[in-house]
Order: sequence, then C-alpha cells, then structure tokens
Amino acid sequence: MKSTKDRILQTLLRKPRITINEIAEAVGINAISVRHHLSNLEKEGLIAAEEERHGVGRPRLVYSLTEDGMERFPTKYLRLTTRLLAQLKETMPGPVVTQLFNQVAEDLANQYAADIKDLSMEERLDFVKELLAQEGFTVEWEMKDGQYQIHEISCPYYQIGVSHPEVCTMDQTLISKMLAVPASKVQCILSGGSHCTYVVQPTTTKN
Repeated sequence: MKSTKDRILQTLLRKPRITINEIAEAVGINAISVRHHLSNLEKEGLIAAEEERHGVGRPRLVYSLTEDGMERFPTKYLRLTTRLLAQLKETMPGPVVTQLFNQVAEDLANQYAADIKDLSMEERLDFVKELLAQEGFTVEWEMKDGQYQIHEISCPYYQIGVSHPEVCTMDQTLISKMLAVPASKVQCILSGGSHCTYVVQPTTTKN
C-alpha cells in the first residue's frame, strides 16, 4: 500500500494546482493531516505552493509538483531522448551535433560566471562538484600526482551515452569552462572504465 505522502504526490501528478481541501478529498484524510504532509513535502522540494485568485475574496493556495517531484515518477524521457538524438544525427553533420552539446555546456557555465570569477581553483572544483550533483552526477575530486583529478562516479546520461557518446562532450566542456583551464578525459565508463575521470593542471591564479 502506498504511503500518504506517495498518494499526495500521485494526486498532484494527476491534477496539479489544487487546494488542500481538494487533496484531502482525493487522498481520503482530513485537511489538517494534509497540511502537515504538504509542509514536509515543501521542505523536501517536491511540491510548491502558489497563490491563485478565485473569484471575490482572498486568493487561495494551490499546490503543484516541482521538477524534483515530477522526477519521482517513471518516465519515458530516455527513450524519447535517444530517438531524438538518432534523428538529429541523421539530419545534421556529426561536428554540428557535438557543437550543440558544447553550446549547452557553455551556456550553463556562463550562467555561473559571476559566481565563480573570484574563486580559487579548489573553490571552483567544489562549485563544479555541487553543480554537477544538481544535474544528477556523483562527483569527487582529488589532488594526485601534481594534478587535479575529477571523478564522475555516476552519470545520469550513461544510458544515452551508450548509443550517443557525443553527450559526454557536455561534461568536459562544462568542467573546462568552469575551471578556466582545459580538462582532459583520461578514463571513460563507456570505454570500460569504472567511472569517468578528467584531469586538470593546477593554477595559482584566480580568473
């Protein structure tokens, strides 16, 4: 049997932007209990509340799933993405497809340019680690043999990369742009490695 939390999330998946009373009716518990669960779900970042005008009087609060909340449910994004990339590669030259992935990474890096411009190399490495974690990666870095090694322990794009390894250029471009030095890939999970590893040379200057 699903938990009350799961039933609330399922209700919001089927019918977004509904009130506490509507959720209570759908789930079969009282509004006070719903309010408690909604508070916890908001803290977890799975739902969001928004004021909505509804006729005369005070606006009411309506609730919807956030992006993180939506990702709690099975999707067919992988299948769709793979098909789209296959079609893209059939209609566009390979270098153009690779450049598209590079541009995505550059655009993302540019969003954080002001945040990292005064950071040291190791501060930037920590920033990259957290940024990639938000994208679904598990990343660790270390100083080894006089250079920084960045290990992607898990990759959310692995299944896509099996058929379309061009997607891996996004990671390399993003890391290079964020650290302001070239990142060289020395190990790749798609080539039989246990994980992907990038190497960058240390620098003492701030960029």
